[in-house]
Amino acid sequence: MKQRLPVQGAQGDLLRLVATGKAESRADLARLSGLAASSVSLRVEELIDAGLLAEEGSGTSRGGRRPRRLRLSPGAGVLAVADLGAHHVRLGLLDLSGTPLVIEERGCEINDGPQVTLDRIADAFDELLAAHVPPSVPLRGVGTGIPGPVDPSSLRVVTPSRMPGWNEFPVADHLAARYDLPILVENDANLMAAGEARWWPGSQNLMIVKAGTGIGCGVIVNGRLHRGRGAAGDISHVRVRSDSSVVCACGHPDCLEAYASGAALMAALRESGIEVTRTADIVTLVNDAIPEATSLARTAGRRIGEVLTVLVNFFNPDVVAVGGSLSAAEPLITSIRAAVWERCLPLATRDLEIAPARGGRDAALLGAGTLLLEAALA
Repeated sequence: MKQRLPVQGAQGDLLRLVATGKAESRADLARLSGLAASSVSLRVEELIDAGLLAEEGSGTSRGGRRPRRLRLSPGAGVLAVADLGAHHVRLGLLDLSGTPLVIEERGCEINDGPQVTLDRIADAFDELLAAHVPPSVPLRGVGTGIPGPVDPSSLRVVTPSRMPGWNEFPVADHLAARYDLPILVENDANLMAAGEARWWPGSQNLMIVKAGTGIGCGVIVNGRLHRGRGAAGDISHVRVRSDSSVVCACGHPDCLEAYASGAALMAALRESGIEVTRTADIVTLVNDAIPEATSLARTAGRRIGEVLTVLVNFFNPDVVAVGGSLSAAEPLITSIRAAVWERCLPLATRDLEIAPARGGRDAALLGAGTLLLEAALA
């Protein structure tokens, strides 16, 4: 009998412990959950009967007989996740432990509007499921990252920049009409933060900056994603000091995004007669020591660092990790470090690490898998 997620209460807690790798035996589950061994055994048997857990082999002995090892059943299900950008979308199918089964990138223009874009993503999910997942393995949840603010209560996009037609669009409702499953809709920087956090063991408080076509930041507090009311970590529209004045896509003057985003740097390069079509082209120009690109990357890093200075003093994180397509430009990272170290209090920077993100291009997909499983087991 296949059990449909969500699995709630103690069963959900036990399944989460196995899915996240924190427990591999009934003894582990009893120790971590605080439940009696008899209660754990009863619920584990129910999860095995439901096709969600399997028990096999031998686990690590803590003295005495080696316990049988628990793992997610291969047929427990998959999660379909997407990371939507301005001109592309990365798509993934993950098992319930968050391990990727397949990841693929396709062209996708966000300016085509929400209905067309989301239907393309759903069609792509269906194609990947048909090609890579046996019919007996159920889809358990669907999630997508959005490059704009998302209201966590309504799962609607709220006043995004450079996303015509998306404002107040009911993304979750649109996907739910196609998939009667748990639906996750989240800001892309938040997903990246949720995925990146696993790469910094021992660090509980992190700021994950996403520097790509736009600029965003995800915040991890005490090991968990901090959303606030949906705008937590949105540094893109913080006002910066400038001798000139540039109007941002949001309508306000001198936002960080108007000076330091990939879109702003591409516009500046085109004005200099250097044609670029993607933010990755900027990194290529920097690596080729093109002075205009190097200067722009360095200035962008300084401006990002000036904004982060206030936040580092205020939040005092363990790590500031910089991801996104621009993070491969070393002058950008170096300038961020220099600005933060120059202006922050010594106590705030004494043990602070500022470094390129470690999760790679798929951090947001992995973060989506983590958050989607949490939603399904809530």
